This record gives sequence, C-alpha cells and structure tokens, in this order.
Amino acid sequence: MAAKQPPPLMKKHSQTDLVSRLKTRKILGVGGEDDDGEVHRSKISQVLGNEIKFAVREPLGLRVWQLVSAIMFSGVAIMALAFPDQLYDTVFDEESVSSKTPIRLYGGALLSISLIMWNALYTAEKVIIRWTLLTEACYFAVQFLVTTASLVESSRIATGAVLLLVSRALFILISIYYYYQVGRRPKKV
Repeated sequence: MAAKQPPPLMKKHSQTDLVSRLKTRKILGVGGEDDDGEVHRSKISQVLGNEIKFAVREPLGLRVWQLVSAIMFSGVAIMALAFPDQLYDTVFDEESVSSKTPIRLYGGALLSISLIMWNALYTAEKVIIRWTLLTEACYFAVQFLVTTASLVESSRIATGAVLLLVSRALFILISIYYYYQVGRRPKKV
C-alpha cells in the first residue's frame, strides 16, 4: 500500500496582506498618533515610551551655568568650613564673629547643595535639572532676604554685602530663566 502524502502546508499570507496588517495595527493601537502627536512604530515603543520624547532641548549656556553654580557653591562651602572668620569679614566688614559654629553649619549646608549641583550637571533628565535650578533660585532668594535683613538691623552698609545682594539678585534671575527655558515644551515641527 502506498503511503498517502499529507497535503502541503498552507502558508498564511496575512503578513503580506495590507488590509490584514492595518487591522492588526489598529487593534494593537500602534501606527496612529497619540495625544502628544507621537507616532509609535510598535506596541513596545508605545508602552516603554520614546527615548527622543524625554530628551531635553537644552537652552544655550545651561551646562555652563550649572558648572559655575557647582563650583561657586563648593568654593563658598569650603571657605565657610575652613575659614569662617574670613568669610564673615569679607561679607560684613566686621573683624570677628561671636561663634564660628553657625558659619560652619552654613558651609555644611552649602556643601550638601553643591553635591546636588554636581550630580545635576551630569544628568539629562528634565525634572532633575528643573528641581536643581529651583533649589538654586530659592537658596539665592533666601540669602538675599537674610542679608538684607542683617544690613537693615545693623544699619551699616558694607561694600561686600551690597555686592553680595546684587550678585544674588542676578543669580536669581539667571536660575529662574533657565528653570522656565528647560520647562518649555518644544515647538512642533
């Protein structure tokens, strides 16, 4: 008896059938635009997100400002920790301070903020950059207010303190400018 050959396997042509592929993509929810105008090529990219979507378009000079801020915070922190008398004398034109502990605590706090600044310099995440810039702006605003109150209480105007106030006002404006520039939505092309 001759063995009967099984019928040849039928190949599905659904992959080449355009209508079938479009139906499959529609069911999966890929290929069309989402709310942000993104067109996802696959379900995986739709679920995981598009890497380009999270890339920050950095304003000109942002990384330079972050580097300058990190160096500035670190330098003042080290000066406050190591030479509290000289730091106080530079700002307020007074010979001695009653206690070095508050200035050294200030230096410790500044050193902690400077570590955040150094880490933010190496990140590309928009949220971290914005929070760092906001922290910086808040710090400068508080320092501006405290220095102004100290000058009003002592009724003395020291050149170093006035220079500090002017520089802090400028630093507040720069930090807020970059904060809003990083937060802006990119223009659709």
